[in-house]
Amino acid sequence: MKSNRLRLTKGVALIAALAVVASCGLPRSGPTKSEIFAGSVMEEGDAFVLLVDDRVNRVAGVTPALGFSAGFRDAADLGSDTIRAGDVLGLTIWENVRDPLLVPAGQNATVLEEVQVDGSGFIFVPYAGRIRAAGNTPEAIRRIITAKLEEQTPDPQVQVRRLAGDGATVSVVGAVGAQGVYPIERPTRTLASMLARAGGVAVQPEIAQVTVVRGSHSGSIWFEDLYDHPGHDIALRAGDRIFVEQDTRSFTAMGATGAQSRVAFESQTISAIEAIAQVGGLNTNLADPTGVFVFRNEPEEIANQLVGRTDLIGTQRVVYVLDLTEPNGMFMARDFSIRDGDTVYVTEAPYSQFSKTISAVFGTLNAVDAAASL
Repeated sequence: MKSNRLRLTKGVALIAALAVVASCGLPRSGPTKSEIFAGSVMEEGDAFVLLVDDRVNRVAGVTPALGFSAGFRDAADLGSDTIRAGDVLGLTIWENVRDPLLVPAGQNATVLEEVQVDGSGFIFVPYAGRIRAAGNTPEAIRRIITAKLEEQTPDPQVQVRRLAGDGATVSVVGAVGAQGVYPIERPTRTLASMLARAGGVAVQPEIAQVTVVRGSHSGSIWFEDLYDHPGHDIALRAGDRIFVEQDTRSFTAMGATGAQSRVAFESQTISAIEAIAQVGGLNTNLADPTGVFVFRNEPEEIANQLVGRTDLIGTQRVVYVLDLTEPNGMFMARDFSIRDGDTVYVTEAPYSQFSKTISAVFGTLNAVDAAASL
């Protein structure tokens, strides 16, 4: 009789435990697959849930491209010898006469160092007067000075040199070896050569972005593209501001993955497979490979293409479904591009929930046994 009562007690306890577990729910990392599908537009939710296939990959695989506009690309290299306001010149003048105008007694030449071109583009040379320098080459300035001095001294010899000045300079800041203001000279007339002059980039080249600001316009490029696509190695202009920074894009990984965290991009592009690998892959004890989801806000142009409509207005919530157990599932995930701000979520397998239920139930029964023993 006592054994029958014990079995009855255990049976009642099992039913009670199952009821408690069912009513209270079990710990989990997020929504189940069925709950996500229940939030779709087809189920009167507010998100479009789409199974990823080749067509979806073609539409959703559009990634924002970096590059320079035609105004940047079509600009010609600056003539390295063209003088501009703010430049500094060096002048040397020879006179082969007994009573020279400029040369000190006992010498055959006089040197005028650091003659700066004023804001109006002129320089002043004794006995030659005020001379237009901006827009001319050192050779043109030499001829002008020579012509002016020949009126007062026979056969003067003039040499004009362009020294470093602030007439044609750019500023380079950010993740470079040496930030600073650099003159545009013959070896540094293009973006790539100027970056080299500044010590190169100080972050991984794969995730380095270069931005050039020119007046009210700006353009950005991946550092590696400067060498892969020479057309992006634009000519510089005086006053350009060059910023080098590390890629700030990231995605969030949640659910039954090896780690749940915010993950920075490690390359220009990253696929769903690579994103999962970056967080340690799927958790083999929990993950459901048929329930890999990517949550994203899509602009209306892409959203309309995805669902074959034309009436969607504004940003739309889209949930992409990847089934890694399908014959082409791994290929689809390999071709699906993750974008900045995406959330990659892996659901738990039904088996894991069953295991949690069993563990919770038997934990409760053990507590009942302990109470019965007392």
